[in-house]
Amino acid sequence: MSRRGRSTPSQHRDDPTDDNETPMRTNAATARHATTRRRFLRTSAAAGALVGSGGIAAAQSQPTEIRLGGEIGGWKGRKPESIADESNPTLQLDAGVDYRITWKNIDGQGHNIALLDGKGEVLKRTEVMNEQGATQTIEFTAREEMAEYICEPHRSSMHGSIAFGEETVTQTTTESGDDGSSYFGDGPTVRTETVTEGTLTAPLDFGVPPGESGRYFIVDRIGQVYVHESGSLNDEPFIDVSDKLTEITGEMGLLGMAFHPDYGENRKFYLRYSAPSREGTPDEFSHTEVLSEFEASEDGSTGNVDSERTIMEVPSPYDTHNAGAIVFGPDDGYLYVAMGDGGGAHDTDLGHVSDWYDRNEGGNGQDVTENLLGSILRIDVDSQEGDKAYGIPDDNPLVGKDGLNEQFAWGFRNPWRMGFSDGTLFTSDVGQNGFEEIDIVEKDKNYGWNVREGTHCFKPGPEGSRNPPENCPSKLPSDVRGGERLIDPVIEYPHSADGQGVGSAAMGGYLYQRDDIPELQGDYVFGDFRKSKETETPTGSLLAATPAEDDGLWDVAELSVENTDSGFVGGYILAMGRDNDDRLYVLTTANTGSEATGAVHRIVPPQSQGATATGNATAPNGSAATPNATAATNTTAAGTTGVGGRTDATPSSTDGSPRTATEGTQADGESGVSAGTSSDSGPGFGVLAALSGLTIGAARLLSGREE
Repeated sequence: MSRRGRSTPSQHRDDPTDDNETPMRTNAATARHATTRRRFLRTSAAAGALVGSGGIAAAQSQPTEIRLGGEIGGWKGRKPESIADESNPTLQLDAGVDYRITWKNIDGQGHNIALLDGKGEVLKRTEVMNEQGATQTIEFTAREEMAEYICEPHRSSMHGSIAFGEETVTQTTTESGDDGSSYFGDGPTVRTETVTEGTLTAPLDFGVPPGESGRYFIVDRIGQVYVHESGSLNDEPFIDVSDKLTEITGEMGLLGMAFHPDYGENRKFYLRYSAPSREGTPDEFSHTEVLSEFEASEDGSTGNVDSERTIMEVPSPYDTHNAGAIVFGPDDGYLYVAMGDGGGAHDTDLGHVSDWYDRNEGGNGQDVTENLLGSILRIDVDSQEGDKAYGIPDDNPLVGKDGLNEQFAWGFRNPWRMGFSDGTLFTSDVGQNGFEEIDIVEKDKNYGWNVREGTHCFKPGPEGSRNPPENCPSKLPSDVRGGERLIDPVIEYPHSADGQGVGSAAMGGYLYQRDDIPELQGDYVFGDFRKSKETETPTGSLLAATPAEDDGLWDVAELSVENTDSGFVGGYILAMGRDNDDRLYVLTTANTGSEATGAVHRIVPPQSQGATATGNATAPNGSAATPNATAATNTTAAGTTGVGGRTDATPSSTDGSPRTATEGTQADGESGVSAGTSSDSGPGFGVLAALSGLTIGAARLLSGREE
């Protein structure tokens, strides 16, 4: 890993000499244009053309066969040989020829295949299928209006082009590592200790009350907060708000938790969750995002669900792009609230308002006057202003100006997780089709979505994804908020490079401020949901970024986990956590079904630095923590094997009976899209939508807990 000199993390500063139009950034993560010949699907039909119409007729007695593999990381070419082993290969077709695409489900998650035209309209689709190893077929006659094939639940990572003829085209690729095998450089080796496993389904947030040590609060997406203390997870939840949640589809659920700075005295804490549509939410919208205050018992052992005071309600048009992180500022004591752009592919669909950028229709990320979506908000929960249940800090940037007073920063797509490190606010903003980014959030700044995705110009739709514009504004017109500049991320990486998977969704992180792993000290350590490799084993990646000496992008290296066979964490990474002693934690799930395979792992020094070699390691609070084994899930008659081989019984309801899942109804005979979910909404990060068995094709209402 390249080690630059340490510097205080800072945002890219405005350069008044920049022109308003700026080309796509040139760096290791930037697309380079390579003129290449399309790979051709030459089959018996094409060969028949060489011997006349009789040959064509004979060849077309059977459709031309194309075979693919399907997993979250992307479509994998199988047949013909010209596309073998390619990720999201371009399918070169001949108009009027009949084709049959047969694809195999590699990872057991909800996928389908859909053919789109150049405007993104679906021409033909299959139903969503989630049986691992099963195959599905779609037959069609090629028409020149066909432009793309996708998996609708995971279109951000599973999308490939359709082309006709033999013309030379410009393709966008990205640079890989020096040896061509890895995009990132090799980082330090770490070890993980499993803090808890076998009870949680999808842990999304982790917190410790101010001034406490050894007691960890873990948020489970399906509606509970559990406390881990004295070496184990408490049997009963600290609080259960599952009855307040809407039916969980997409990226909805219990999404975030924060403790009041004076929690030790007032016992107040705050939750972000997705509720059924409340008053003021349009009928056609998906749900309402809610921020509420609760109080714990005097001894802090339980949260009182009946103490709820609703702080904020925000209508959300789709079940994706909700963000959900909430955090108190360490210096000002105000609550920062991350809001996604509301969902819908490309920030242009239902619920998205007009903005200043005419090239891309709509955009909650660029709007600051009509709604609170696509922004990070800052409010005062200790006061009230007018009919609001909260106050507005006097120095919020739009107070007294044209805009909503809650706004602190804007231009975000899906700022999934955020947190302060050494006084600096970081957020991971999950990308659309091409790039992931980490931003340093500062007041009154615009982070570019949907003008840009990371440092790259963005254009909505399948054609825009394949051929994004080379130039786009670097600042707003002078008559819009004074011509504010668009701020670059400090960290950026692509979804794929040279046909190899790089990552899929940035899951947030923190600066590493301990001295027990010297190579990481001062680096930003973060997780990516899953490396896009063709493997049935979850491959959540741990990454570390070294602050740049100047305003450039930070160098990123991939960490190797010593005690897993793969070197990955051994699960899908959902979020990162930190305790009051600056130890970092990784929140994972072992599969995307409804089983209780959620886990929390602590990052510790590798064995070579004195970590326990085998058996149980002693955790900081004196409890037993086990080294993390490679995650694998194997369904058996007795139950499901979770992380590290633990066998969990079938989840049960509160009365002890087996828990059932409510299947989502299909919107029509073909789509397999559950009620209340738009097949055109586009994924928030294309992966959380499948968690807890909540695929777009089969939404599950989860309740109860294994006894």
